[in-house]
Amino acid sequence: MSIPAIVLIGAEHPDELLSGFARYQHEYDVRLVRSCREALETTHDVLAGGATVAMYASESVVPDAETVLHAFHKLREKVPTARRVVAAHWDRFLTDAPGLRPGMAAGKYDAFLLMPRGTRDEEFHNAITDLLSDWGSTVPDPEVVSVKIVSPVRDALTLGIRDFLDRMGMPSRVYPPDSDGGRFVLDMWEGEPAYPLVYALNRPVVHARTVRDVAITLYGAPTELDLDHVVDMAVVGGGPAGLAAAVYAASEGLSTVILEAEAIGGQAGTSSMIRNYLGFPRGISGMRLAQRARNQALRFGARFYTGQSVDELRPGRDGDPHVLCTDSGEVRARSVVIASGVAYRKLRVDPLEELVGMGVYYGAAMTAAREMEGQDVFVVGGGNSAGQAAMHLARFARSVTILVRRPSLAETMSSYLINEIEYNSRVSVRTCTAVVDGGGDGRLDWLCLEDTGTGVRERVPAYGLFLLLGAEPHCDWIPDSVARDDRGFVLTGRDVPREHWRDGLPPAELATTVPGVFCAGDVRAGSMKRVASASGEGASVVPLVHAFLVPEPT
Repeated sequence: MSIPAIVLIGAEHPDELLSGFARYQHEYDVRLVRSCREALETTHDVLAGGATVAMYASESVVPDAETVLHAFHKLREKVPTARRVVAAHWDRFLTDAPGLRPGMAAGKYDAFLLMPRGTRDEEFHNAITDLLSDWGSTVPDPEVVSVKIVSPVRDALTLGIRDFLDRMGMPSRVYPPDSDGGRFVLDMWEGEPAYPLVYALNRPVVHARTVRDVAITLYGAPTELDLDHVVDMAVVGGGPAGLAAAVYAASEGLSTVILEAEAIGGQAGTSSMIRNYLGFPRGISGMRLAQRARNQALRFGARFYTGQSVDELRPGRDGDPHVLCTDSGEVRARSVVIASGVAYRKLRVDPLEELVGMGVYYGAAMTAAREMEGQDVFVVGGGNSAGQAAMHLARFARSVTILVRRPSLAETMSSYLINEIEYNSRVSVRTCTAVVDGGGDGRLDWLCLEDTGTGVRERVPAYGLFLLLGAEPHCDWIPDSVARDDRGFVLTGRDVPREHWRDGLPPAELATTVPGVFCAGDVRAGSMKRVASASGEGASVVPLVHAFLVPEPT
C-alpha cells in the first residue's frame, strides 16, 4: 500500500519546519517544498504514484501566494480530504495570527499552531496526531483494520454494518470473496458461505443478517452478562445525554447500565466535525467525542450494551424496581433515565423510500460519504447537522447542494457553518426548494426538485441524497403513565400537566410523571437539541437520581 504524504511548505524557516515533523517520517512520506507551485507539483507526483496527501503544513507566509490561505485553497481543489495546518514560526506567530485566525472559522484550514521550538513539543504533536487520526477515519480503506467484512456486493446491509463500525471507532474494510482478505475469512467459516460475513479479532466469523447481529457479536447481549441484580440506574440511549449521565453516575458510585439500540453517540455520533463544543478548539468528530465519553464511563465501572433496543418500560410499584424489556432479556433498575434521542423525520416520497441505503440516506451516513467520490449529491435540511454533513461530503463529492424550504439558512444554522459553506466552492445552497420525486434502476439516479414559491419542477441527476429533516422522538416503548406532549416528546418538570403534580408541586426539572423515571436530551420536550445542552442535561439528572434513591430525612 502506498504511503500517504505530508507536504511541508517552508521558505523562511524550512529546517525548523522539517525538524518539527521528523517523528512522522517513519510512517509518512514527508516532503519539504518552498512554494505553492512546488506543493502543487509534489501533490501531482504523489497522486500519480497511487498515494495521497494526508496533510499540508505551511509557514504563515508562502512566497508565491497572496496569503497562505490562497495556497491552501488551490491545494484543497487537488486533495479535498487533506488536513491543512498553519505552523507559524515564533517570530511571526503573534503578528500573523489576527489576520489568519478568522480563516479557520470559515473552514479555510484546520489549525493555527506555533512551530515547535525544540524537541518533544507535545502540545504541537497532540494537535498534529489528532488531525492525522481524523484524516485516517475518512479514508476509504484504513491501513489498520479491526473488522473484516466479506461481501461480493456493497449493498445497503454491508454499508450499514460499516457505518455502525465507523461510529463505534472500529476501522473496517470490505473484501471480495476472491481476495486475500476474503479467503482468509472464508477459511474460518464452516459450510456454504453466506454474505456478508463479518470477522472481528478474537471472535468467531458471523453471517450478519442485520447490523444488530454485528453489535451483539462484538458487545454481547444483556442475558450473556451478570444482570441478575438490580442496578441503581439504567440509561436508555447512548447519545451525549446518556453518556454524560453514565459518566457522572458511575463516577459517583452508582451501578450504571447503558442500553443503546444502534451505535454509541446517537445522532451526534454521525457528525463529521463539531466545532462549537466547549474545550475542543480544533473541533472533534461526533464519533471521537462519543468514544472518549464511553471510555470515560467504562473507567468508572459503567456497562454498555450496544444493539439492544428497549421494547417496553414497566414502571415499578411500591418500591419495586423498574423493568426494561428487550428481546435479549430484562434489565431491572431502581431508576431509569430516558435519553433515547430522536430520529430524522421521513421524507415520505415513496420512490425514494424504496432506495434507502442505495443512494438515499437518513442522517449524515459518514461511511456512505466515501462512496460519493466525483459525484453530485444533495443534502436536505437547514440545521447544523445538515451543514456538517455537507462540509464532510464536499471532501469527496464533485458537488454538494443543500436544499431548504426556507428563504435562507440564517434562522436554523450556526454562522460558523454558513461561513464555511459560503467559502467552499463545492457546496451550494438552493432555498425555497423541496424534493418531490426521484428514482433510478436499483439505486438513486435522479431527483425532481420543486420551487416552493412558483411550483416549477426540475429534474436533476443525483448519486446521493442525505436527509436531515428534523426530529421525531423515540418513544414507542414508553408507557402512557409517562406524560408526553402532542408531538410525542417526554414532559418533565413544570411542563408536566397540573393533574400529575403532587401536593401542588411539579416534578423536578428533569423528572417525569413516574417516580424514578427521568428524561434528558433531545427526547425531552423543550430541550435545545444541541450536543452541549444534551450533555448538560445528562450531567444534571444525576443529582436528581441521587435524591430519589436516597431521599433526605424528614
